[in-house]
Order: sequence, then structure tokens, then C-alpha cells
Amino acid sequence: MFVMTVDQRRSRRDIDRVDALLDSMRGAPLLRPFERTAGDEVQAVVETSDLGAHTVIDIALALVRQGTWSVGIGIGSVEEPLPTSTRAGRGPAFEAARDAVTRAKNAPGNVAVSVADDTMTDRCRDAETALALVCLLVTDRTEQGHAAVDLMTAGHTQTSAAEHLGISKQAMSQRLSVARWTIETDGRRLATHLLADVGENARTRRNP
Repeated sequence: MFVMTVDQRRSRRDIDRVDALLDSMRGAPLLRPFERTAGDEVQAVVETSDLGAHTVIDIALALVRQGTWSVGIGIGSVEEPLPTSTRAGRGPAFEAARDAVTRAKNAPGNVAVSVADDTMTDRCRDAETALALVCLLVTDRTEQGHAAVDLMTAGHTQTSAAEHLGISKQAMSQRLSVARWTIETDGRRLATHLLADVGENARTRRNP
């Protein structure tokens, strides 16, 4: 399983943002939904699959973009049957997520990935590195860049996105280039592939 543990950064000097996060995650394809576990920390469980890895990467990048969260991703088994309540869950994946979120507080991009199986540490590090690089790319982007990328992600063509923003097609192309949109797309794909690989191998080793 993938377990995501997310902790609000600088919470003592900020408003409580947990409720807004919980609202934004309603409808996400999660095995167990995000729940407040303690204070300003939330946790969710995601199925180990290609879709699950895609979901984890999308959520991690969306949260890191906000600049107010440390994101930990744990990979491993959980005690079954999995409780209905996320915060009641236990097992190596939850422990790995705890390690990850602790490291994420001081990690590049404020994201970290940990796996319960020590033999898979190198593969896990590769997944973490790929995700951290995309996180740094996203957090370095200007608001104009975000606006351009968001429109493309929503399905616009460069022409329609340019019209929506009131700029020329050439200016739109330039914004996407500066925002490194194609690199982000490829980076997301790579991070998703590596995360799914770690999850699949962890499951296979547990159930040969």
C-alpha cells in the first residue's frame, strides 16, 4: 500500500489549513480518505497500482505547490483487514510514511518517500529523487507560468489558452517554455513509473 502522511508547515504561525485540504481531496481515488490524525497532520491510504501511484504523485505535487505542506509517502504492507478509519490503520507502510514525513520537513521540495523493505531502499531513493526534482520545478514557477500550465492541463490548446489569458500564441509558447511544462510532464511520468515499480516489487516480495 501507499500511505501518505502530510503535515502542515509553520503551523504555529499560520491558520489551520487541514479542513481546506480535506475538502479539496473529496472524490480523490483513495482506498481510505484523508483524515486528521493529530493536530495539523492528515493521512490517507492509496492502493498499490499504477493508478494509485499516479494519484499519489498528483496529490503530492498539488500540496507541495501550495508551499504549506510537508509530504511523506510510505510504501509497504498494512495490517488487514484495513480499518474503515484511516487513522486506525497500522503496519509497515504507516511506519514508513511517518519516517518520510519527518524527513520531508527538511528535504528538497518538502517531499520524501520511504519503503518498509530495506532491500528496496535504492529504488525508493530513485523515486524520491525524481519526485523532488519535479516538486522543485513546480515551486520555482511564477504565477503566470502556473496559469499557463493549468490551462494546458485542463485540456486547452496553446491557441485557446492564449485567448483565455489575452496573450498571443507566441507569448503562450514562451510562458510554457519558461515554466518547463514539457519537462514537468515527463518528470511526472518518470516519478509515477518509479513509485509504481517500488510498490509493485514490495507487494511481490510480500506475496511471492
